[in-house]
Amino acid sequence: MTARQRLARAIALLLPLALLAGAWGSQLIGHLYPCEMCHWQRWPHYAAVVVAILAFVVPRPALAKTLVIVAALLIALSGAIGVAHAGVEYHWWNGFTACTQTVDLRGLSSADRLAAIMHAPIVRCDTPQWTLSGISLAGFNAILSLGGAVVILALTRKAR
Repeated sequence: MTARQRLARAIALLLPLALLAGAWGSQLIGHLYPCEMCHWQRWPHYAAVVVAILAFVVPRPALAKTLVIVAALLIALSGAIGVAHAGVEYHWWNGFTACTQTVDLRGLSSADRLAAIMHAPIVRCDTPQWTLSGISLAGFNAILSLGGAVVILALTRKAR
């Protein structure tokens, strides 16, 4: 495995880990509740982490390279979902879902369920909870995921 391919493999693992850490950090520390589309963006990153870890443990370099490419495609998928979500937030197009409830209702009585629902924050997919210079978290995920996937794929190509 070449140095470029080792770098691609490292980025394929570290990029989704960093983006997931940011997502979970903003949720658990920053109290930004994810909407349904936010969760959709996380799933390909979870899968990319698993695939990238496998790329570190498989003995055959050709298989490792294939796994890195699959991880890059999963990262790009999350970026594409981020583009769709950012478009919904900027009202470029209609969303697929309107809101997400943030309460676990299992094991609650009917009265407690109603009280929990009435006091829970409603998280809309078409309203960004946080922006920096006009870019939402979905927008940052799109930029970083798509850019990172391009870098990973470029690094897996043979150098001339």
